[in-house]
Amino acid sequence: MTYSAGAITVQSDLTILLNHAHPDAAVAREKLNAWTELLHKAGTIHLYKLSALSLWNAVSMGENERDMLEWMKRNSTNGLPLKAEAMIRAWLNRFGKVVLYYDKERLILAFDSSLLHTAPLMSLVHKWAVSSINECRFVVNAEDRGLIKQELTRSGFPVIDQAGYIAGEDLPVQLRTTTRSGVSFRLRSYQQEALARWKHQTELLCGSGVAVLPCGAGKTVVGIAALASLRKAALILTSSSTSVQQWKQELLDKTTLTEQDIGVYCGRSKQVRPITIATYNILTHRSSKTADFAHMQLFTEREWGIIIYDEVHLLPAPVFRMTADIQATRRLGLTATLIREDGCAEDVYSLIGPKLYDMNWKNAEQQQVIAEVHCTEIRVPLDKAVQMKYEKAGAREKLRIASENAEKLTVVRQLLEKHADKQTLVIGQYLSQLSEAAQLLQAPLLTGEVSHEKRQKIFDQFKSGAIRVLVLSKIANLAVDLPDASVAIQLSGSFGSRQEEAQRIGRLLRPKQGTNEAWFYTLVTDRTKETEFAMKRQLFMLEQGYQYERVELKEKV
Repeated sequence: MTYSAGAITVQSDLTILLNHAHPDAAVAREKLNAWTELLHKAGTIHLYKLSALSLWNAVSMGENERDMLEWMKRNSTNGLPLKAEAMIRAWLNRFGKVVLYYDKERLILAFDSSLLHTAPLMSLVHKWAVSSINECRFVVNAEDRGLIKQELTRSGFPVIDQAGYIAGEDLPVQLRTTTRSGVSFRLRSYQQEALARWKHQTELLCGSGVAVLPCGAGKTVVGIAALASLRKAALILTSSSTSVQQWKQELLDKTTLTEQDIGVYCGRSKQVRPITIATYNILTHRSSKTADFAHMQLFTEREWGIIIYDEVHLLPAPVFRMTADIQATRRLGLTATLIREDGCAEDVYSLIGPKLYDMNWKNAEQQQVIAEVHCTEIRVPLDKAVQMKYEKAGAREKLRIASENAEKLTVVRQLLEKHADKQTLVIGQYLSQLSEAAQLLQAPLLTGEVSHEKRQKIFDQFKSGAIRVLVLSKIANLAVDLPDASVAIQLSGSFGSRQEEAQRIGRLLRPKQGTNEAWFYTLVTDRTKETEFAMKRQLFMLEQGYQYERVELKEKV
């Protein structure tokens, strides 16, 4: 058999090599983004990995087995290895074969007869079954609905949940056509599509799931439109007190809700109203490691029609456990990236719902929904005296020495001169490094220790232009509304976190006046462990079609 010189090479272990120099690489990358996860980049070769979860998410978004297999066969330099094809078919064959539904007020777990002799499945079915109806249908406890889905998904059997939802408490709310600030308002086409996919109830997809949109593309608006379309009480969970206030402002600006309809549940405020906005931190707060989570009752405080999980990639384990208990409430997850560094991606799929919509960042950029970001990795040399200390250090200490390379601060000064007319964020991992940077630059330093009131005051000064440079700790990874920031300089990061890199670049994506451009610089100490972690950190952005220009520092940047 003769194969074409395609853009990809599919291997028997379900890894896929993409030749980025191939003329069809851009089209191939977009396909692979929907089905796989990028693992590694070496020169022009990108290494992707197919998994059961990535395939199930692809099918949830409308892909089908025949088209996926045919595309791989047609575009792979070696065709599709039989072992790989068999595994793909086996995983996809399980999708839609295990179902939960109600029959005469009994929760039924049913599966296709083709799975009858699958030992792992049968073992789990008998674990959860209360009684049997026939060999493929079993009665299970309604309170186990989430745990059943979670455990079966982890074991390779995705559950289609057709058991439906409680109605929820009525709430008369509508979207405005003109915002309170006097601007004409309507959903953008991609926001309408994301909403439609969440609302659409077919045989397989039943009203809960995750929408993935770039930072700055209006994820909050999708959530607001979802609750307005239901007209039911809503619990909104988000990552920070700053984000809580952003949600409240957007709800008041774009819907008919009033101040009295919206409760803020964070810090000293404990308001529970038809629309209640809370942080993950307060839900997971407890007085000791053995104490109960004092605020988890918020999940059952009212009969919520929908729970919205903002920044769902940050969902902590205790919230997963509570979510398993409330599967009869509609759920919508919102995020810029579904990457989880903790291995809990299956739990998002089983407990929040499958990925229903995913907007490519570069596509959003081309539509001018977000700013065009230029990414640059600057390799900074290590002073010879420090190099000796580095060589003698252990692995973790090596990374910290490289991350806190004092030469980076010289580069920061040069970059600030280069972008003297731009609002700039300097972001890092280590407080000692950030304190030194703030002192050198005569700029405010914002960390988690700074009160919300003081933080908001400084943010307002930055937005007004009174402050041009901010130095930020890991709070920059969370929802920070700084639309005028055009430059971000990353001094250091959390090991190889792809999620963090995406969130930090996300701080720049709000559309800009004029050329609609922004610049992201990541400073990396040359010939150290930091270069390895930098490559890992960049993988998500590379997957989205971004390229990092590499500059090896020998002269002024």
